[in-house]
Amino acid sequence: MPPRWPRIPTRQDADFRKLDDRMNFAVHVAVFAAINSGMWFFHNFLKTDWEWLPVVTLAWLVVLLAHLLYIGVIADYSETPRKST
Repeated sequence: MPPRWPRIPTRQDADFRKLDDRMNFAVHVAVFAAINSGMWFFHNFLKTDWEWLPVVTLAWLVVLLAHLLYIGVIADYSETPRKST
C-alpha cells in the first residue's frame, strides 16, 4: 500500500515542499548515478578516449552538491501565509 499524504498536497504546505524537494534530489542522484556509471563503464570497456568524461562527471557532481546544499541549508520550509482573495 503506497503512503498517503494526510491532506491535499500543495506547494504552500511546508512539509510537502520539503518532501517534494527531497524526492527531486533523490531522482537527481539516481539519474546522475545511472548515466555516469554507464558512461564510465563504456569508457573503460570500449577503451574509448573520452577526455571530456571527467569534466562532465565533476561538473555534474558540483551541480548535485549545490542541489544538496540548497535543500539542506538554503531552502526555507516555513509556512507561507495564505493569500487573501
